[in-house]
Amino acid sequence: MVKPGRVALLTGVLALSACSLAPQYQVPSAPIAAQYKTVGPWTAAQPADRIDRNGWWKIYGDAPLDDLETRLLANNTDLHAAYAHYAQAQAFVAQVASGLYPTISASAVPQRVRQSDNRPLRAGGPNDYNSVTLGAEVNYDLDLWGRVRDSVVAGKDEAQATKADLASVKLSLQVALADNYISLRGLDQQTELLNETVMAYAKALQLTQTLHDNGIVAGLDVSRAQTQLSSAKSQLSQNLAQRALIEHAIAVLVGTSASEFSLPQQTADIALPAIPTDLPSTLLQRRPDVAAAERRVAEANAKIGVARAAYFPDITLSLQGGVQSAAYAGLVSAPNLFWAIGPQLVQYVFDGGYRRAQLDAAKAATEEAGDRYRSVVLSAFQQVEDNLSLLSYLGTALGEQKDAANAAQYSVDLALRQYRQGTVGYLDVVQAQTVALEARRSVLDIQTRQLSANVQLLHALGGGWSSDELAQVAATPALVATKIAHGAY
Repeated sequence: MVKPGRVALLTGVLALSACSLAPQYQVPSAPIAAQYKTVGPWTAAQPADRIDRNGWWKIYGDAPLDDLETRLLANNTDLHAAYAHYAQAQAFVAQVASGLYPTISASAVPQRVRQSDNRPLRAGGPNDYNSVTLGAEVNYDLDLWGRVRDSVVAGKDEAQATKADLASVKLSLQVALADNYISLRGLDQQTELLNETVMAYAKALQLTQTLHDNGIVAGLDVSRAQTQLSSAKSQLSQNLAQRALIEHAIAVLVGTSASEFSLPQQTADIALPAIPTDLPSTLLQRRPDVAAAERRVAEANAKIGVARAAYFPDITLSLQGGVQSAAYAGLVSAPNLFWAIGPQLVQYVFDGGYRRAQLDAAKAATEEAGDRYRSVVLSAFQQVEDNLSLLSYLGTALGEQKDAANAAQYSVDLALRQYRQGTVGYLDVVQAQTVALEARRSVLDIQTRQLSANVQLLHALGGGWSSDELAQVAATPALVATKIAHGAY
């Protein structure tokens, strides 16, 4: 029959082993607006998250972009490095979790020993003998104060934060690729415009040269026409140089040598899609950087429990046993058996304030993590508002710039007619053509900036990511490494 006192003692030990000295965790408060300022009140979308989680860039309906994004996921070296960093975090979780279980070790020590004849305090015995020992040892940390368990919780929180970091890296690379691709397409459109302009200026130069040869206009007009043509050619060359640099950047993003990569020129417009923004409160669940910052607050909170547990004694149960003999024959027999069992208690008596400093540092780290979380949240809302404002005002500016471009082209047509009639000089034609070219290039520039703001808005909204994905952080390091090798992440 088990004595009541032993039952009470066992119950007390089990109760202590379930305790944690970490403060009860609460997500830090952060200011959240009821609606986005730029676009007025919003009604939550149904479903709440309508951005494609399997490829947010597909919203643009551009097959070459889809192909480039797929190549980025498979080949980008920075992304693979982030995968490996996440695998390290997973391995660390397994490392600290091992402290929850007993450690078992075994040893075998077969020796032939020769004693010194002059060994101090020698008490006789043979000079040469065998010493054979087979043994095993089991140690188990009772973790009465939750030091190990809080370390495991902190490790899991850090692994979740690292997984969110991985999502942030992936999203940033995808956005960089889409942004570069849109810029390249915008430059292709400007190249087409400049080619047309060079052809038009060449015709104007020919016309001016003909008029000059017939004595109708002065040589100054020819010089002006030649200057304008050369300037347009220079702009075209600069445009092509800028395109080459962006093409090289895209090559690196998709994991290809810039010397072996090229994209054909395309001038078709990319449609500007509508982006579902939902309510501001949903943003905190859709931004991986916000999730990472929040998980690091939880990690720091758990480490307070680890620091507090250091004030209390560390109790380890140990069991040792085995056989030992001077002869191999009959080694495993009762007379050769030895064993020892008992607890080991370790308690600091004086540490010069070391534990107090550790606890203070853990509390300060939690405060720091909380403030960083609030900063990330505020920046997230700022980025959404920034890009909503850009899209709104650039939309208005594009309409106005198109009107300006149409008016400028009318001025060019009118100036050319009057020049042929001799009612205006060629300087008026040059001025009209210069204004028209800049107006048309501004239209293309605003369109490109609109698309870029559209991409950045998707970035600010998390690109379809959800904090639900952090629940899958329990995968083993080996599984993570396998998925990395096959491009599954």
